[in-house]
Amino acid sequence: MEKNDTIVNQELQLVIFKLAQEEYGLPITKVKEINRLVPITKLPQTPPFMEGIMNLRSRIIPVLDLRKRFGIAVSEYTEESRIIIVEVSGETVGVIVDAVAEVVRIAAACVEPPPSSFALDAKYIQGIGKLEDRLLILLEIDQILCSQETINLKQLTLQG
Repeated sequence: MEKNDTIVNQELQLVIFKLAQEEYGLPITKVKEINRLVPITKLPQTPPFMEGIMNLRSRIIPVLDLRKRFGIAVSEYTEESRIIIVEVSGETVGVIVDAVAEVVRIAAACVEPPPSSFALDAKYIQGIGKLEDRLLILLEIDQILCSQETINLKQLTLQG
């Protein structure tokens, strides 16, 4: 019974960001920093969702566009667009989002698994969080890149 009480009382701290009209959440423990857009150097022969590389305090960081990765219609970057620096499978990566909204705490009990009732590639989704009248799509950031893409990413950062 104590174990269940522990789970019920657990809280997740999430960085909430926007892509199109939806709100997504990342565990704050995966987020290293949030930056304004900076110049990104395009690289040839990379997947379409890979925007290129950026210089972050003398480190070469690969940058990917989450809209492209998720198959969401691409739009122009705005003043609100941000690059969230995250840890993905042991690698530091920048992900471009439309805007960063806030940091919230949500009870673990308010998170449900992704719906399985329709065809959904849920590998990117850790769960759906319910926060008042909002639904938050909680990302499984380590699944954003498949194994081969992670290997290619490591090679990119080694060359840079």
